[in-house]
Amino acid sequence: CTVVYIAIAERERRETLRRVSPDVEASRLAERLLLNEDATTSSRLAAWLRDRMPEGLVADDAFSTKLVHAGFDGTAAPVIFSAIRIAAALLVPVLAFVAAPQDDTMWLAICVVMGLVAGVAGPQAVLDRICTNRQERIRRAVPDALDLLVVCVEAGISLDAAIIRVARDLTNVRPELALEFAQVVRRINAGMPRERALQGLAARTGVDEIRTLVSSMVQTERLGTSIARVLRVNAESLRQRRRQRAEKRAAEAALKMIFPLALFLLP
Repeated sequence: CTVVYIAIAERERRETLRRVSPDVEASRLAERLLLNEDATTSSRLAAWLRDRMPEGLVADDAFSTKLVHAGFDGTAAPVIFSAIRIAAALLVPVLAFVAAPQDDTMWLAICVVMGLVAGVAGPQAVLDRICTNRQERIRRAVPDALDLLVVCVEAGISLDAAIIRVARDLTNVRPELALEFAQVVRRINAGMPRERALQGLAARTGVDEIRTLVSSMVQTERLGTSIARVLRVNAESLRQRRRQRAEKRAAEAALKMIFPLALFLLP
């Protein structure tokens, strides 16, 4: 009963804070950014695994880059992912061997081989899928974020203040891009040059649209031209590109429907 009462009281307290504080989402975003990673359970687990794993698996730059693109940018992510790869490569074939029919040698061998392939390639395939989905969500959020940036900059707000304002406004609808924008402002406030912070944004996301936007913003800062005009031109370009991708998919739909029609309906 005590545990249930504490849980209900904590939920009511959070609901009250959410109603009375207009910046509660910004506080939640800041809490994610300022979390002391050394005190988390994942960091302690990563430190324990790092001492017991081969150095070549932990220091794989290709998987580290994909983990960052997928949103796992903590120092513990490569170690934990390497442990997942090893565990999957060992456990999935064993489970396939246990689940396979023991009286048929051929099916037993096939199941073990399929389990081995799934255990080796499965974690990488899942990571690629997560990375692709996150990049697609960020790509869809960029035009809306640019529109908000244009409004804020034309209203007289500085670029840094506009970025953090857009990050706060997009926390609920576009949390991935909001977190990346907040990372940019955090690094600028820590003393990093704005050019390097923006280039880090492009490197962490791996999205071509953001890479183009960052290049335009860096050139604008160097040459001293209007940042609002550059943002507006990039927003229109990204919106037109998104419309072209939708038209391309609509044109490919008729061709893709031929095979299901021929396979299922015509017979």
